Amino acid sequence: MMENTNITWRESSDDAIQAMIGQFIQQSRIRQNKSQQQVANAAGINRSTLSQIENGRGGTLLSLIQILRVLDQISFLKVFQVEEKASPLYLAKMEMKKRKRSRKTNDPKSYPLPDW
Repeated sequence: MMENTNITWRESSDDAIQAMIGQFIQQSRIRQNKSQQQVANAAGINRSTLSQIENGRGGTLLSLIQILRVLDQISFLKVFQVEEKASPLYLAKMEMKKRKRSRKTNDPKSYPLPDW
């Protein structure tokens, strides 16, 4: 599948983006040689809902997820995965809170000897 690099997502209207998503779903379904009814049944939605989504006329996020799962295209949602990272400020604070340990001993052998 070739990616259309001419799309300016930021400048596209919401309706245009819905239409592109619908076309993607429709093309994926057709490439897999599945009917709207087969996909709708497997996704647990009405065929009319799938038809509306394919035509860029609405649908819910849940329906989209179910359709993508049935078409084995769910991996496209990985772009929404959030990596939990500690902020540098938090890490610095935690480093400062670390307990500084010192070794107290009366054993003279535990002190380093000078190299002279």
